[in-house]
Amino acid sequence: MRTIVQLLNRRSHSVRGEQRRARRRAKTRLEILRAASSVFRKRGYASSGMREIALAADLSPGNLYHYFQSKDEILFFCQDGALDRLSAALAIARKARGPVSARLRDLAAAHVLCVISEVEGASAHIEVDALPRAMRKAIVKKRDAYEHGVRALVAAGMRRGELRRGDAMVMTRAFLGALNWTAHWYRPEGPESVAHVAQIVADYAVGGLTGPDGRVKGSQT
Repeated sequence: MRTIVQLLNRRSHSVRGEQRRARRRAKTRLEILRAASSVFRKRGYASSGMREIALAADLSPGNLYHYFQSKDEILFFCQDGALDRLSAALAIARKARGPVSARLRDLAAAHVLCVISEVEGASAHIEVDALPRAMRKAIVKKRDAYEHGVRALVAAGMRRGELRRGDAMVMTRAFLGALNWTAHWYRPEGPESVAHVAQIVADYAVGGLTGPDGRVKGSQT
């Protein structure tokens, strides 16, 4: 009986050890993604290398390769993680009750926060064309699914009379373009907080869908 207990305890310690190692690895990967995002933002993707990323992450180039095989793989994980968060925000907006314009405003704020402040540095998604074909295809597929979901919300707002009528595809792309462009001009050292910038841009983007007074003419809301 003692032998069985010892074996069980040994197995339990082994499992806990593996879990700790997995957590440490996940934490390190997250720190690398954060560092890579900063490098991509400052130097541009084309001018960034694994050596610069390793330096920013306080790792040796050799250690960096234990976590990611190339900067393409790092960029892919940045973009994939960003799109996962955007898709989660979209799912919340689609399930929520209330005016479509309010749900789009919340989604827009979450989108801007994602592209300028989230851990993986989701602003890197603007470099999608830099990815190898197979990686780019996977990202574009997920990005297109997100755009399709946002377009469905915009179309629903038009049908309900909450948004000005027009071409849902064009208006959705203009809406998303305004949000994504924030990643090009935003500087974290500026005077405005990330949250405030996200709210300003969200109000502006939704205002383009509702009209200059924030609502459709003739609306009772």
